[in-house]
Amino acid sequence: MTPSIILSIIIIYFGLLLVISNIISKKDKSNDAFFSANKNAKWYLIAFGMIGTALSGVTFISVPGEVGSPNGEQFKYFQFVLGNAIGFLIVATVLLPLYYKMNLTSIYGYIENKLGVYSYKTSALIFLISRTIGSAFRLYLVVLVLQRYVFDFYGIPFAVTVLISLALIFAYTYKGGLKTIIVTDTLQTFFLVSSVLFTIFFICKSLDLSLIQAIETVKESNYSKVFFFEDFITNKYHFVKQILGGIFVTIAMVGLDQDLMQKNLSCANIKEGQKNMFWFTGIFVVINFIFLCVGALLYIYAQKFQISVPIDSVTGAARTDLLFPEIAFNHLTLIPSIIFLLGLTAATFATTDSALTALTTSFCVDFLNMNKKPNNPNNVKIRHWVHIGFSFAMFLVIIIFNSLNDKSVVSMIFKIASYTYGPLLGLYSFGLFVKNRKVIDKMVPYLCIISPIATWVLSSNSKLFFGDYVFDNELIIINGLITFGLLLIFSKKTNIAQ
Repeated sequence: MTPSIILSIIIIYFGLLLVISNIISKKDKSNDAFFSANKNAKWYLIAFGMIGTALSGVTFISVPGEVGSPNGEQFKYFQFVLGNAIGFLIVATVLLPLYYKMNLTSIYGYIENKLGVYSYKTSALIFLISRTIGSAFRLYLVVLVLQRYVFDFYGIPFAVTVLISLALIFAYTYKGGLKTIIVTDTLQTFFLVSSVLFTIFFICKSLDLSLIQAIETVKESNYSKVFFFEDFITNKYHFVKQILGGIFVTIAMVGLDQDLMQKNLSCANIKEGQKNMFWFTGIFVVINFIFLCVGALLYIYAQKFQISVPIDSVTGAARTDLLFPEIAFNHLTLIPSIIFLLGLTAATFATTDSALTALTTSFCVDFLNMNKKPNNPNNVKIRHWVHIGFSFAMFLVIIIFNSLNDKSVVSMIFKIASYTYGPLLGLYSFGLFVKNRKVIDKMVPYLCIISPIATWVLSSNSKLFFGDYVFDNELIIINGLITFGLLLIFSKKTNIAQ
């Protein structure tokens, strides 16, 4: 798998996406098509396409890589996935009906209705910051792979690789937005799912294992432990921590996130929106388990053929998230290498294109009030500039992260999400559960800054404050509770139920 072959496949792949984009956006380049796909998207296309958006290159590379990490993580991630599934069901049955009832384009309009304008703008700003950082991290991982195996060969700097990647994504999303993405993400999810299934086939073939034998081999290996019940206090992989973290991270990163909710709200009605979520949840659990099995097979393969985990050229540390591409590009034959590349590219760009559209939508609706001025002839032109602005913001975040990162990307993403999305949990909880109290709206921006800082202090000193207790993804619950408590303190009793 030479760099020139990889580059040729990427060019053909993006050429296909550009053709699809031009066909779909040819008749309708309006903001309604960009923001909500004219509210007539098919639920089954959204359900399947959301797999690519939710998984990303992080799942594709980091999750299999962490199965054999020195920390002994094995299949612990599946506990988190089960928590995700519960969270998806809560989103579908509690939050989605609220959004449809209010006929929202931006889901943060709910906060404006419940808490006030300052709370509304704060919620939207939290999303903009969180999603920009999260999506940039996801894209960073794949650009890192492309840099290592393609662009270093041509002497192209990392920053230029990032710029090219974002320019390509911008090129096929800036006209049709969500209407285009629903179709392209469906195609990209097909590549992603096909890639992981074919990868299992080719690795099993290389190991001379049938599917049944492969299942038994994974089951009997040192990589397949799923549930961790030992030592609740000091073990961050404990079942309860992972399940709770999975539930609340999902509620925050999906149910309170404009990106994935924007797709759900493009269905014609609530029944189709919920049907999409239920099917998506089932597929999501199965696909993640398959990725973990791929991880175990990769380490079994690496052990048999004495393949070392790649080393980071800067830090000198082992990079488990580069094991999959290392084996795919340098140790498997051409066909599985091509299939891996298509899956990796599809996984990450399906996430990034969706995020750029959601970020553009949120800024245009929540800060520029385009939904309240639909007849402004400059709206489409302004939207294009906003789209460019967020592409550049992602570029800057990736460059900064590349100079700082020395940890697995998957753990970094959820760690940051615990701090950035936590205040959204508190805001929505207050709106949903607190009646007869009115928050002091102007104080909300300050409270949403204090809460993550307080959470960080608790996490950094958890052994001192809580007797050796170690936080993991459940940290988002603490963050949400602190925000909720602060909102209660800075609120006034009223006779009118919110």
